[in-house]
Amino acid sequence: GFMTRHERKIFDDLKSPHLKYWVPFVWFGNLASKARKEGRIRDSVDLQTMLNEMNKYRSWCSLLFGYDWVGIPLVYTQVVTLAVYTFFFACLIGRQFLDTDQGYQGQDLDLYIPIFTLLQFFFYAGWLKV
Repeated sequence: GFMTRHERKIFDDLKSPHLKYWVPFVWFGNLASKARKEGRIRDSVDLQTMLNEMNKYRSWCSLLFGYDWVGIPLVYTQVVTLAVYTFFFACLIGRQFLDTDQGYQGQDLDLYIPIFTLLQFFFYAGWLKV
């Protein structure tokens, strides 16, 4: 819905070995310059502001392209995996419930399954797998 059919055909016919995220920015720059010449944009400062904002957005897109282009080294995923499992093991040891036979005040309820620790582990492990 952002392009006309004619623009889509031009975009698809353009051959590039890389992503073509920059093509709409070139179109925008050309259209903005044409609008300034035709008097649709009254002030050069407005045109400059529009082009500066567009260039910022284009640089963010190229930064995102750079993140996609460079892979994450395997050691980072291994370190995160080790951290998640170590954290879960520490939680299992550290979040043990009190012995109700000792008669601690305010500790009448004793759960045999650490529900919230398991939910936290499922969240972290699921996040890790994604």
